[in-house]
Amino acid sequence: MRLWGGRFAADSDEQVAAFGRSIDVDAEMALDDLDGSVAHVRGLGRAGILSDAEVAALVDGLADLRRDVENGELRWDPELEDVHLNLEAALTERLGAIAGKLHTCRSRNDQVATDLRLWTRRAIDRLDRAMLHYEGALVGLAEREGDAVLPGSTHTQPAQPVLLGHHLLAYVEMAERDRGRLADARHRLNVSPLGAGALAGAGYPLDREATAADLGFDGVTANSLDAVGDRDFVVETLAAIGLAMVHLSRLAEEIAWWSNPRFGFVRVADAYSTGSSMMPNKRNPDPAELVRGRTAAAIGAVTGVLTLLKGLPLGYQRDLQEDKPPLFRTVATCEASLAVMSGLIASLAVDRERMADAAADGYTTATTLADALVRRGVPFRAAHRIVGALVGRAENGGIRLLSDVPPAAFAEILAAADDETARGLAGERGAAAALLRSATIAVSLAAADVIGGTAPARVAAAIAAARARLDASEPTGRQ
Repeated sequence: MRLWGGRFAADSDEQVAAFGRSIDVDAEMALDDLDGSVAHVRGLGRAGILSDAEVAALVDGLADLRRDVENGELRWDPELEDVHLNLEAALTERLGAIAGKLHTCRSRNDQVATDLRLWTRRAIDRLDRAMLHYEGALVGLAEREGDAVLPGSTHTQPAQPVLLGHHLLAYVEMAERDRGRLADARHRLNVSPLGAGALAGAGYPLDREATAADLGFDGVTANSLDAVGDRDFVVETLAAIGLAMVHLSRLAEEIAWWSNPRFGFVRVADAYSTGSSMMPNKRNPDPAELVRGRTAAAIGAVTGVLTLLKGLPLGYQRDLQEDKPPLFRTVATCEASLAVMSGLIASLAVDRERMADAAADGYTTATTLADALVRRGVPFRAAHRIVGALVGRAENGGIRLLSDVPPAAFAEILAAADDETARGLAGERGAAAALLRSATIAVSLAAADVIGGTAPARVAAAIAAARARLDASEPTGRQ
């Protein structure tokens, strides 16, 4: 059933035919192709090109095909190149000559463009649901363990203490932006190419907008050349997924470190851990590592499709057959990664004591002490130098916490400061001791009392707001 072979006197070379086959990939779009065909048939009926009886027969035949595809009962014939020709051949076998009218006013160019938009729209909706589930796992862990104290860091060095809930909510924010980017891509892709034909537009008075509405599109493409050659929506979707995978990879990296006994902040559940074939002691967070590793392919997919498109002239080119493998693989990878990370996070055990103990390392309350000096009238730069000298004194004296430095030692540093206000505090009874009491984890956390800060009350409110938002969220695509 070589539908395009009328002008050819010889068959294709076998290697060429095999090289061009795509049924092993594009069978993924079978249901989308059938949906597009049903809408197209009804459009042909509206235009008076098919009779009511012909429309009914074709729609019924396509419905039968859909049932067979859904039940896995349709055998794909590799000799028929692609999903479109396979489905048309199966329809012809069942209905006879009337099936030959299905392709009136339609090219495989606008057909595949429509199928791929329908498939991508469904994929985005699935990913959105998976992202909501992932966010729910993060918020659930924050609700259970959010007031645990975590050593916040910059440059991978101790910085300031934060609450674990605050840290987890940062990933919720990332996921919300990822959802927004996918929703933006969905909005732009949701226009129908049907009726664009091969490149110049259908030669019959089709009501393209009515057909688009039948398929749930928001409208129709405005230019037939662009309609058949546009794959911006593939790039946008891949870019959004690539960034979402990068966000997952960052969390996976942290889990890999946190679960190391040297840190001991978390314990990954047995169901999400693996062992070693040689070392009986090993407990590896393999799912997190695989998410981190598969992010590389997601990033590569964006680059690959951009490179595929960069040299194409207007209209459909066969190169575009190669847009589907990276899109299909990357969607599947992201969906699986979200699912495994959701389960891993939901079952994660937190060691609050190890976290809190680590949060005290590195003099993480130094900034809070500097701020306390500023509140007593010391300029921040002078306060920064004073507290830096105090950190040096504590480090050299083997004192782990700034709050444990003897007040007399701090008073000496204040007295030697190049700021008059600080020198005055050195002679003020009890001032050094009072200032040192501000250099505790609890005071440091409470001090960050701004919108988006890590103060306990702020974090509790942010967790509650995230839970309310999730409970009220409708997945993308639901009206």
